[in-house]
Amino acid sequence: MQKKRGFIAAGFLSTAAALTLMASPTLFAKSDANGTVSKLEALTKFTRVISTVEKYYVDELTINEIINKAIKGLMTNLDAHSSFLDAKSFREMKIQTSGEFGGLGVTVGMRDGALTVIAPLEGTPAYKAGLKAGDIILKINDKSTLNMTLDEAVSLMRGKPKTKITLTIVRKNEPKPIVVTIVRDIIKIQSVYTKKVGKDILYLRIVSFDKKVVKGIKKALTENPSAKGLIIDLRNNPGGLLDQAVGSVDLFVDHGIIVSQKGRVKSENEVYKAHKKGTYKAIPIVVLVNGGSASASEIVSGSLQDHKRAVIVGEKTFGKGSVQIIMPIDKNEALRLTIARYYLPSGRTIQNVGVTPDITVHFGKVTVEEDHFSIKESELKEHLKTELEKIDGKKTNGAEEKKPAPKKKNVISKKDLLNDNQLKEGVDILRALIITKESK
Repeated sequence: MQKKRGFIAAGFLSTAAALTLMASPTLFAKSDANGTVSKLEALTKFTRVISTVEKYYVDELTINEIINKAIKGLMTNLDAHSSFLDAKSFREMKIQTSGEFGGLGVTVGMRDGALTVIAPLEGTPAYKAGLKAGDIILKINDKSTLNMTLDEAVSLMRGKPKTKITLTIVRKNEPKPIVVTIVRDIIKIQSVYTKKVGKDILYLRIVSFDKKVVKGIKKALTENPSAKGLIIDLRNNPGGLLDQAVGSVDLFVDHGIIVSQKGRVKSENEVYKAHKKGTYKAIPIVVLVNGGSASASEIVSGSLQDHKRAVIVGEKTFGKGSVQIIMPIDKNEALRLTIARYYLPSGRTIQNVGVTPDITVHFGKVTVEEDHFSIKESELKEHLKTELEKIDGKKTNGAEEKKPAPKKKNVISKKDLLNDNQLKEGVDILRALIITKESK
């Protein structure tokens, strides 16, 4: 036991001695009285650290491996969305943006250092498997996501269609982690679809902001000219193209700033403004959001909120309001770098803050107590026949078996509303807005 303690002490002393020897006045950059270090001195320090790692680190590493690790560490420490794309990651990114690939259909991001589900896209394997916004992905197959970069996680989740992947999920209010097995598939998404609530309300669901969204909204409004109110559902919409977010707001706002983009480099600063032509200014709007609404969804909901053009209903949004661009280093590698942040018309930022709804409503079913003996006069005869059947144990003469009416496509029923508290609240608010508008 004594010998073991001596070995540990000796190891500590030798390490301390080595650090003392390395920390000579010539190894690290000097700073002036104000603590300022010149660029040349800082680069000299960096070069010497790399040389020291190459020479003394326990495992043999090439200069290229050390440099790549250094760059990855730098980008990870800037923010959750900046990253280094090595040859493999850069190649996969190109596949993702230019061709079909097998995936889960889930958008993820880093929140407080944890790999978090922003939103599963409707109709995709992740959605069908029950993944929810806010789920923390603890493991991908057998690999822990702790200290894993966002790009590494995305790369692991992507793969050939019809292959399986297992995710270990930590979910709020669940006593233990959930293990979910998902079969990858080609991700094909219908970004916009419409339904009706009654005769006068148009429900518009936007799944993601791809290049067809503005066109889809215009088509829906043109095909439903009698709509007196509009529900825009952005729940679990992870974002997409900026121009589609701007164009969507521009359809309902006729003047002023929609969103601005500000960074250190002035040439990257942009201000996007609304135009009067083609504006649907008269129709009242309710926008539904939740924790899975991110990026472009937050620009749309936040901008309409600032312009007092819509009532925002639901839960606080995710809070991703930064701009990333891909900057190639060479033919095979690149940086994904945050260059700016988005700012809403009021000047507030989205990043790490999100959009707070005007009316907070948590998702759930609506509890309704039915009075089973409250029967309309027109239904009384049929009801009495049914009661007789219960007594006689057979059909009463003249009573025909009633088949349930087929569910109408593209129509939101009363049952649908009772199963979605946020949507029902949105519809109720919209009806009040319609009544107020018509009474003026």
